[in-house]
Amino acid sequence: MKDGELVGQLVEAIRRAETILPEDVLVALKEASEIESGVARVQLEAMLENVAAARDGSIPMCQDTGIQTFIVRAGASYPGLASLRSQIIEAVRRATVEVPLRPNTVHPFTGENPGDNVGEHVPYISWEIVDGDSCVIELLPKGGGSENCAALGMLSPGVGIKGVKRFVVDHVVGCAGKPCPPGIVGVGIGGGADLSLKLAKLSLLRPVGSRHPEDSLASLEVELRDLINESGIGPMGMGGKTTCLDVHIEYAHRHPASLPVGIVYQCWSDRRAKVTIDASGAIEVM
Repeated sequence: MKDGELVGQLVEAIRRAETILPEDVLVALKEASEIESGVARVQLEAMLENVAAARDGSIPMCQDTGIQTFIVRAGASYPGLASLRSQIIEAVRRATVEVPLRPNTVHPFTGENPGDNVGEHVPYISWEIVDGDSCVIELLPKGGGSENCAALGMLSPGVGIKGVKRFVVDHVVGCAGKPCPPGIVGVGIGGGADLSLKLAKLSLLRPVGSRHPEDSLASLEVELRDLINESGIGPMGMGGKTTCLDVHIEYAHRHPASLPVGIVYQCWSDRRAKVTIDASGAIEVM
């Protein structure tokens, strides 16, 4: 791999995430528009027109281009591991100018904006070291409106799954139109406070319509999706049958005394991209 090649491909992946909606999300929005009517259908048709304009014009589909988030699964023998963090940061700086991205990072106390989408712990990079000599980088730009509807519940274990369902549905319904529905609801159950929220965010990487491999959790995903849709909040909170395109659940074993439940919401513009790098340095952007 030539110097700078990965940075350039990461910039392209950011561009792709910001301008091209994944096919699974596009299909889900089209299916939703077919069952809606009135204002709800108008809202969904406007979303679909926006998606087409963004794709055809290679421009961001939302003015909030989000906090750039990267989930990295790197092989322990991947030869480029040492320089990967700096390459990701440089790609974000370049993408801010080239895509372009709205400068979205501000100092939490002073409000100062560095103007390049880089700051303390940002872009956020989640690291997992796995076997092998290749690397997979998944991109998940995260807008502020949907992120504001994240939540953590440290539930009493005694409430059981019934309590988990109540917490998730009550929270999402309470957000109403704020997170730009119809969206995808990621739910992380178990572990600790931080892990439950991380699992919820990681679940958003799954395609809309995919189900958890464990049957009981797959059924729970469908049940929660249907319960949320029964709220009638609808697209952009204007009323309708489609408030939630999907619910994805991931879990971790927990302490007997606690039942953490993390919720992370992703808006209708469910932006994602992936970069794979093999040991030879060959790069593929998807």
